[in-house]
Amino acid sequence: MRRALALARRGLGKTSPNPAVGAVLVRKGRILGEGWHKRAGGPHAEVFALRGVNARDATLYVTLEPCSTWGRTPPCADAIVAAGVKRVVVAARDPNPKHNGRGLKVLRGAGIRVEAGLLAEEAAGMNAGFNKWITTAMPLVIAKAGMSLDGKIATRTGDAKWITGEAARREGHRLRARVDAILVGTNTVVRDDPELTVRHGVHGQQPWRVVVDARGRVSRKAKVFRDAQRGRTLVLTTNLSPVMWRRYLLRMGVDAIVLPQKGKRVDLRAAMKALGKRDITSVLVEGGGELLGSLFDARLVDRVALFYAPIVIGGRGAVAAVAGEGVARVGNAVRLRDCRWRRVGTDEMLLEASVAR
Repeated sequence: MRRALALARRGLGKTSPNPAVGAVLVRKGRILGEGWHKRAGGPHAEVFALRGVNARDATLYVTLEPCSTWGRTPPCADAIVAAGVKRVVVAARDPNPKHNGRGLKVLRGAGIRVEAGLLAEEAAGMNAGFNKWITTAMPLVIAKAGMSLDGKIATRTGDAKWITGEAARREGHRLRARVDAILVGTNTVVRDDPELTVRHGVHGQQPWRVVVDARGRVSRKAKVFRDAQRGRTLVLTTNLSPVMWRRYLLRMGVDAIVLPQKGKRVDLRAAMKALGKRDITSVLVEGGGELLGSLFDARLVDRVALFYAPIVIGGRGAVAAVAGEGVARVGNAVRLRDCRWRRVGTDEMLLEASVAR
């Protein structure tokens, strides 16, 4: 199963809105075939593992319950039955309430011995974006920031280059390559004019670039509106933005989605629902502090990826990594669980954790 999980990871960032899945076919301790889901619409992991081999009386290890219905490909459960597999070991069950357990039932109904739950937590964690999207119709939200030890992302003059080093920036691009979209606020684009693409020697699919701009403040000349990736750029705005500004974006191939307001800002819960409707299952929020703070205030953040550089910026006017309204009492603070710290580069640290619910 660990081999199947390793294979599944090869598909991370490439299969959306489908989950990443790996499969290994074994008989008498020898691997006969293996595979992973490589792209949405393509063959599933089980098909690759079964292809071109005699699977009679073999055991199939698969990281997710085999599908039991037609989608863009035939049901994998039927293919497993037809191949004569004797035993199937599944890590995680299908989180889709409409399908959960159906694939296992098909296999058991055909006389196949089925075991489920082996390394289930690890398998589910790998597909956290898909799992949330298929059950809530909203993407997994990952808050990412590179900050000083005192939680600042820019000095009092607005200088932010570079708080974290090259190794941390490269790791940030690896995170980009594994999500469906990168989300930023107006101030980030106005101040930094970022590209929001996968670079720094990291190879992977370019995620959607999503700009939250309630009033149409971002310049028409911004890179995200004019470069080669502008067709994969979305703007989440409101009726407060100028109609001519929205029409210009459409002419440039940038889709502007008008959403409800919350005060004078975009309703962020409506924003997440709009992204979910576009089959975006995971979002990496890269700033700035006001957007991150608003998402935390709305309890929309699911995970964090926080890079800490060994510097102290200080200053009352310095920019905090997380702003927003915050909480009035420590007891109401957002708490993290499953915290994993690791060194990045020479002296920097990365905290990856889930938000406790």
